Amino acid sequence: MMTAAAELVLLQKHSLASMLEREIEAMILRGALPVGERINELQLAETFGTSRSPVREALRGLEAAGLVEAVPNRGIFIRRVDTAKALEVYGVRAALFGYAGQLLAETGSAGDRDELLRRHAVMGEAAAAHLFEAYLPLNFEFHDFIVGASGNTVLAAQYRALVKQLRLFRARNLMSGDTLAVSHHEHQAIVDAVVSRDGAAAYRACFDHVEMGRRRLMAQVAGAAPAAVPVEETRSA
Repeated sequence: MMTAAAELVLLQKHSLASMLEREIEAMILRGALPVGERINELQLAETFGTSRSPVREALRGLEAAGLVEAVPNRGIFIRRVDTAKALEVYGVRAALFGYAGQLLAETGSAGDRDELLRRHAVMGEAAAAHLFEAYLPLNFEFHDFIVGASGNTVLAAQYRALVKQLRLFRARNLMSGDTLAVSHHEHQAIVDAVVSRDGAAAYRACFDHVEMGRRRLMAQVAGAAPAAVPVEETRSA
């Protein structure tokens, strides 16, 4: 049986690793650790004034999230994903997320709908205060909740495998302009459709939300602001 002192040490270790995970992620997002670069664990440990053990644990968390990848016999690198491939992944993700929203609207419980409302309200506070670091994980968790609550385990597994490749793109999308407010507005359409138990509307809202993210990425690549053209209009063009 673990003693109280040992439990405290374990808790402190995990808390430190979680803090380092957030700090290293922030370094990646602002470009301090460039995409494709090998990560020097010892250097990071010296930077944060810790041992290598919590740094290694933090990197395992970032690997699970899809921001870094371990290359056998070479080390850990910032994940590099080709933009053209990322755009293709966005397209598949849109279809999967749309179906997840439809399933949640049609088969979700009252508890699921209450939880969705709660998560959206918390995100709204972060968006209103322009707290990117708070909004980012809440945003990822909001999407993952919808996928998990859809009840389709195959869909959830495929979706989660895809989004691991997009974490850096999704985060940088949210960092541009007034995207936090735009994202929250798009989430509102999703919430309204799910709460109304309108499967078709939920599919459209979820699909369009991811599609707009894809278009924002395209605009970043082109070096221009995304045009405020409704997705439905784009489809009919």
